[in-house]
Amino acid sequence: MGFLPVFLALSSQPVVLVGSGSQALAKLHLLRAAGAQVRWFSTSDSDDERLPLATHYAGDIRVALGEPGDSDIETALAVVSAAGNEIDTRIAARARRLNVPVNVVDQLDLSTFIFPAIVNRGDVVVAIGTAGASPVLARRLRERIEAILPARVGELAALMKRHRDKIVAVRRRWPGFSARRFWERMIDGPVGAAALAGRSLDAEAALLREIEHARIPEKTAGAVHLVSAGPGDADLLTLRALQVLQNADVVFYDELVTPEILDRSRRDAELVFVGKRRGEPGVAREEINRRLTAAAHAGLQVVRLSGGDRFEADGEDTERLRQAGVATVVIPGVATAQHMAAGRGIEMAA
Repeated sequence: MGFLPVFLALSSQPVVLVGSGSQALAKLHLLRAAGAQVRWFSTSDSDDERLPLATHYAGDIRVALGEPGDSDIETALAVVSAAGNEIDTRIAARARRLNVPVNVVDQLDLSTFIFPAIVNRGDVVVAIGTAGASPVLARRLRERIEAILPARVGELAALMKRHRDKIVAVRRRWPGFSARRFWERMIDGPVGAAALAGRSLDAEAALLREIEHARIPEKTAGAVHLVSAGPGDADLLTLRALQVLQNADVVFYDELVTPEILDRSRRDAELVFVGKRRGEPGVAREEINRRLTAAAHAGLQVVRLSGGDRFEADGEDTERLRQAGVATVVIPGVATAQHMAAGRGIEMAA
């Protein structure tokens, strides 16, 4: 990951935009859509071009002719330049010298940050980047995400934002209350369904009822999901495997599981290595099952992630966990043999 995606609050400091023409105007439109204060230094001497565009947007836009001074740059949150080669090079050098982030449109080597392709759903924004390698690929990915992302998902996020403080108050009243689990139930249940269907009043009323009755739930039993990671390609994880990884509290994994597959786990899930490393003793199978059992009895959602397709052929772990009173689910992966056959264009017999 060559660039870290971040979301900047644009209301505190201005953004300096340098240039005129279609590229500069496209960035002006994007910055204003995000609510930025813009200090636009146009390189065109035509007032007829600049001023109507500046007044077209609501908010604070100041227009000047020529290049910004050092004081303009050093007080900016960021600088965006689309003025042409010589000016862009100077602006980039000055911004770097003043330690201000700079983007030169279509000049990756002059930029310290880049603009992603954006899917905008109000309070929900998806940013897609390719580290500047292929804006066309980023746009294609954006088109696919646009097609599957619910149109009203931003309204659902806004509803949750309005009542977030109430959940903070619930957590203070019930220290063992899990806000994450609460919001998962809201998103996946009737509240989320009503919001995404456009029934905003119903969604808000249902959410308020849930908040009013929110408290520490009775202790629920955890479960263990035995997930086969298959041949090691993260793109070959099944949809069910991805779902349980995203819902896991703790993931126990072995040496055959690749970092790319681990990256599909929920970000705040605990990752526990239980494999074998060169020169070190491995964790015994009995000890692994003991840890899985303890975590499940503590009410956690547990994933035992193993490379290959071991859990499909071996029912010993499943039986031991069930004998210990643990709800256990086996999630098969893509079999290594099937993967190899598919890669060679071979049809597997049933």
